[in-house]
Amino acid sequence: MADNNEPVFQIQRVYLKEASLEQPNSPAILLEQEQPSVDIQLGVEAQQAAEGMFEVAVTATITTKIKDRTVFLAEVKQAGIFEIRNVPADQMQAVMGIACPQIVYPYLRGNVADMITRAGFPPVHLAEINFQAMYEQQQAQQAQPQGSGIITSA
Repeated sequence: MADNNEPVFQIQRVYLKEASLEQPNSPAILLEQEQPSVDIQLGVEAQQAAEGMFEVAVTATITTKIKDRTVFLAEVKQAGIFEIRNVPADQMQAVMGIACPQIVYPYLRGNVADMITRAGFPPVHLAEINFQAMYEQQQAQQAQPQGSGIITSA
């Protein structure tokens, strides 16, 4: 391959990095007739794996509760290894915060639904995510001047 400065963006591998499901109050909680509340948290992280190679992971944490008792807690981390070369530095964060998660997320959605169904529960279908809007919101939060208060996001 000729040495040139053309941008390179290639998927090397998409894989399930971590998955766990806990049912701490089973079997008693499974006999409850009340509808559980569902809380879903998503996160994206990126790190360099090697020269020109980056791992981007999307994590979903799903907590279902009836009153204050946990029905199940699932955490799934889906990751991908991407070859990214000759991309301007000011665009790298956007590539890893938008393009890569958009590729990994459908695999995460499928694994979450499958794992929860196999555990004996109705599937939890994660909604489609606009990673560009999520990235822009995070950038806006980071650009705000830090005052004396603590900034948190849900």
